Amino acid sequence: MNIKILGGGCPNCTILYNNAASACRELEIDVVIEKIQDFEKISEFGVLSTPALVINEKVVGQGKMNYRKVKELIENA
Repeated sequence: MNIKILGGGCPNCTILYNNAASACRELEIDVVIEKIQDFEKISEFGVLSTPALVINEKVVGQGKMNYRKVKELIENA
């Protein structure tokens, strides 16, 4: 599994990164989590709002997401 966090480095981006990492640890999923802060690369995903969560190259969520939602998205991927 590959997870990308898209965003400019705002506090919500950091929270999303931490939530994704915690969820993966809890679910015992082997994962690579990458932060993408380059807006040119972010635009390649067609994201209009950050932070955004990308799992296996598919945008699955945008904007503020709580831990439960992030865990659910990862678990269902």
